[in-house]
Amino acid sequence: MSTGNSQGPKVAGLILAAGESTRMGRPKQLLAIKGRPLICRVVEMSLASLLDKTVVVLGHQAQRVKEALEGHGLTSKVIIVENEHYKRGMGTSIRAGLTAVKDTIDHVMIILADMAHIDSNLINILLTNYLDSGKDLGAVKIQGRRSHPVVFSKRYFQELLGLDSDKGGRQIFAAHEQSALMVDAGAAYREIDLDTPEDYEEFRKNRP
Repeated sequence: MSTGNSQGPKVAGLILAAGESTRMGRPKQLLAIKGRPLICRVVEMSLASLLDKTVVVLGHQAQRVKEALEGHGLTSKVIIVENEHYKRGMGTSIRAGLTAVKDTIDHVMIILADMAHIDSNLINILLTNYLDSGKDLGAVKIQGRRSHPVVFSKRYFQELLGLDSDKGGRQIFAAHEQSALMVDAGAAYREIDLDTPEDYEEFRKNRP
């Protein structure tokens, strides 16, 4: 699907899947969610949304994650970028992924691969409201606080390309949050961040 006609703004989804999953003890990207790896679910949700492109940034266990994507027929549908500097933090993955598409898009949506609540509907809620607003910065709000995904216009690309830490785009929001669009996801969404084995087991027990 596309955000609009060929003359409209182009938006890429940047799926960050490079982390070492230290607290989980195994790659979060490969956790089984309804019979398939989490990374495949997240990629499928991005592809089913109104985003124009999907970029997947890999790092730790990149080959295994790539094989999982290939096994589900997804590698040909996305742009895969390997971040050699992933140990330095999320900012390096944003920089690596954005570098691959910055000249052909107008906005970038950051999607974290370990947040199992993110689906195509949530992506579209943020995307359509953000584009209609004309603002340069947007994020989903869940239970009264900022969550993910988040979206940045080309205005912030240089700042994103300068990231080199684990803060991601948080400092950009900290500086400009008063002018950002905050889109309420609604009561159907609960933020789920799979960081530890306990998080995963809780999610498996309570998932719909």
